[in-house]
Amino acid sequence: MSWVAAALRSLAFYLLFYGGSVLLVIASVVAILVRKAWLRGVVATWGRWHLWCVRNLLGIQVVLDGALPEGPVLIAMKHESFFEAIDTPRLFAHPAVFAKQELFAIPGWGYSALTYGLIPVARGEGAKTLRAMLALAKQRVAEGRPLIIFPEGTRVAHGHREPLQAGFAGLYKLLRLPVVPIAVDSGRAYHRAVKRPGRITYKVGAAIPAGLPRADVEARVHAAINALNG
Repeated sequence: MSWVAAALRSLAFYLLFYGGSVLLVIASVVAILVRKAWLRGVVATWGRWHLWCVRNLLGIQVVLDGALPEGPVLIAMKHESFFEAIDTPRLFAHPAVFAKQELFAIPGWGYSALTYGLIPVARGEGAKTLRAMLALAKQRVAEGRPLIIFPEGTRVAHGHREPLQAGFAGLYKLLRLPVVPIAVDSGRAYHRAVKRPGRITYKVGAAIPAGLPRADVEARVHAAINALNG
């Protein structure tokens, strides 16, 4: 596909996906005010709308290699682009995602995200912030929801293997949950202004039990989330 064709398809994606997202954010606020239970459906619709745009406008195929876990478990996912962050409410049933604090300042979206149960991460603000984040995480676990964390702490270009942030090991130790690592290679097609047709694969790794030493769990998670990084 030529660069011009890819640029036109990307433009159509930006207009339709983000235009639809504005409407769905408004719908999410209305749902909270009218009947909070509707919020889950609105968020799930957002994930499905994104996938439709990815497949039909960008020409990207999405493949799942392995079975996704259910229930309260800590899911450590590779983070190469916005794709996997937007896709989580489609992949999982009512997930609680650790998301950077700045995102919650987005009008409408931030309010809905907090109500939905996302967990703000305010990096560099000390033990008090960690305790608040842990309390929210434990509440989500009690609700039977999966927790999703991007342990590298930020988006990482495809082919790069960044170290895991210290917060991951702290949460793993304190939550006492098994970890399911998931590799994703979205950066090759999606992480650019002009996106390219291709394939995005999720590769679900073997569950890692709770209670392992920090060095052991970090090494196993790091290897597993980079399984598609060749």
